[in-house]
Amino acid sequence: MLFQDEPEPYPQIRIAVDQTLLLITPPFTQLNTPYPATAYLKGFLHTKHITSYQADLGIEVILALFSAKGLAAMFAQLEAADAELSDNSYRICRLQADYVGTIDPVIRFLQNKNPTLAHSICDRTYLPEASRFAQLEELDWAFGTMGIHDKARHLATLYLEDLSDLIQEAVDPHFGFSRYAERLGRSATHFDELHEALQAPDTPVSTILIELLEQKIQQWQPGVVCLTVPFPGNLYGALTCGKYLKQHHPDIRIIMGGGYANTELRSLTEPRVFDYVDFICLDDGEAPLLTLLEHLDGRREISQLKRVYARTNGLVTYYNGAREKDVPQRETGTPNYRDLPLNDYLSVIEVVNPMHRLWSDGRWNKLTLAHGCYWGKCSFCDVTLDYIKRYEPVTAALLADRIEEIIDQTGQTGFHFVDEAAPPALMRDLALEIVRRKLTVTWWTNIRFESSFTPDLCTLLKASGCIAVSGGLEVASDRLLERMKKGVTVAQVARVADAFTQAGIMVHAYLMYGFPTQTMQETVDSLEMVRQLFKNGVVQSGFWHRFAMTAHSPVGVDPAGFDVMRIGPDFGGFADNDLEHADPSGANHDLFADGLRKSLFNYMHDVGFELPLQDWFTFPVPVTSIPPRYIEKAISQPSDKEPRPNAFVIWPGNLPSMEVFELQQGRKVVEMAELEFYSRQGQWLLEATVPVGDWIMNRLPTLIIGPHEPCSLAQLKADYELSGLGNFSSFMQSPAWIQLRQNGLLIV
Repeated sequence: MLFQDEPEPYPQIRIAVDQTLLLITPPFTQLNTPYPATAYLKGFLHTKHITSYQADLGIEVILALFSAKGLAAMFAQLEAADAELSDNSYRICRLQADYVGTIDPVIRFLQNKNPTLAHSICDRTYLPEASRFAQLEELDWAFGTMGIHDKARHLATLYLEDLSDLIQEAVDPHFGFSRYAERLGRSATHFDELHEALQAPDTPVSTILIELLEQKIQQWQPGVVCLTVPFPGNLYGALTCGKYLKQHHPDIRIIMGGGYANTELRSLTEPRVFDYVDFICLDDGEAPLLTLLEHLDGRREISQLKRVYARTNGLVTYYNGAREKDVPQRETGTPNYRDLPLNDYLSVIEVVNPMHRLWSDGRWNKLTLAHGCYWGKCSFCDVTLDYIKRYEPVTAALLADRIEEIIDQTGQTGFHFVDEAAPPALMRDLALEIVRRKLTVTWWTNIRFESSFTPDLCTLLKASGCIAVSGGLEVASDRLLERMKKGVTVAQVARVADAFTQAGIMVHAYLMYGFPTQTMQETVDSLEMVRQLFKNGVVQSGFWHRFAMTAHSPVGVDPAGFDVMRIGPDFGGFADNDLEHADPSGANHDLFADGLRKSLFNYMHDVGFELPLQDWFTFPVPVTSIPPRYIEKAISQPSDKEPRPNAFVIWPGNLPSMEVFELQQGRKVVEMAELEFYSRQGQWLLEATVPVGDWIMNRLPTLIIGPHEPCSLAQLKADYELSGLGNFSSFMQSPAWIQLRQNGLLIV
């Protein structure tokens, strides 16, 4: 049984651990920034005064391999092996002196330590070029608005990918920049193939890995090594580390956890995996890790562990007898990035997709606003698992404290909030706190396209440093959106995306095709929706994903309820997540991949809007049933929602000065107030009666974000009417109020 009631409070776990922990991210995740799991755990362990260190062996292996010394050794091995190579790999080997001579400067350039090299890279005479550069004929136009450093980073990335192709062909078939032996880990229902690969002789890449691992062991002398496996592409590297530790450091206890275990290994019965690790934890790692440390310290029976697999008497046994609850988010501490080589990560540009560029370019501190998803209903999502279903936000003040602490640790002010869907109310409160503390940060996150993301809220988020959001438009079909319980419509997505865009925040849309019962007509109509979204400029980036049925989603739990049939795979005791299914009432979804990808690539670059949708496909498709101005009309519809009385009224600008002047109105001379405002871009004047001008002068300081509590719309209304100025609703129709709104007054 995987889940049970846990009535006892968390603080009963007692910790007095002498052992040092080493937290490892095995190859490979990202080149530009560390995966945050070890930083999260290290931050938590710090609150318990437990000594821990962390290492990202992924970036360290990359830097060792892609160096003059590493490439020279690799080319020497290839010459000694005298293997038959493809024409492309043979070309690279013939140019080995050029690669060895350029690799160190290029790596320093991608680390932002050698920026002037951009000029040499861009003139196309410095770097040796192989097959990856052939695509430049198609991509040259995409760099028209990009600077020289961006183009140089893209060219340098192609240069590294050429070398990667050689490594995959002739050195290590498992290699990949952001994954290692991903095929072996993905949908590995049986352990046989992975086990066989782990018994093979070490490759040059795995040799570098275990050499670096040994250095860490000697440096820190840990008693426990924790391996995080967020993705299938980390599994082989993790088990390679485990194999080495079992052989050469048998006294070290090895614990494995992470996203892969949480989603794939919930039905584990394969005992051979414990030849490489001692324990496997599920879900949030803090409480399971503490119970394991008590157990290893001899102060807790194995039956009282929390969500832990182990091999006992040759059988895989799941232990979940601990009565303690999980650690609340407010008590997990601030992620701690110390020990990681933050200045050595590589800023690469693999593709010209704007959002993908954020993922691969620049160093981002990772932080979570809230545990779980506040919506938690989408039928394609793992809503039965803890990382989705247990929603637990923290306060904006605590988040801002953590932001300041991480900036102090890293010296870097870019943040990626890694929530499943960031809650709008908490985003508002955090934005206010960031502005209140005068923090200069740049951040992006994942959202649902909630109607609560009004233009005013989006403007506030922009003022706090938000530069981009990504969210699920998915199938762009109202019927299917309702069936997958997204809780949004296409028109609503368009209006919210437009609000973000108008505020200067980039919008990336996750797109999906192949959802159960999706017809050919619906797929074509979805593409038309996407075409119109890009044509109207409300979405700037997107990516099509093929629907995948997973074991822990509502569709996977009840395929018949969604009119599909599970047809495999057979469970072989190891991983159980990705499911094969038949969709008898849907279209042949395999046909659409190339056309959807090609059309989206063009739309992202503002071309191809005039082409008939048929032109993207090599087979007949129906004419779209979507009206040609559907999105345009959707975003032009004014909101019929009145602001909530408890909404905050915010003045983000500077305070004005006021002068009184006399205005001749017929035979009467009337005193008027002129308020002069200065903004960063200019200045403007507001005229009102003197009583209204005085009221504005007195109230604006209370609307500025500061140490005082924000003023609500209801409070502002009451103050206006108590001042004897008349009906506030009438004032909200006046030129003075309209001018204030046009120049930045926000209701959020």
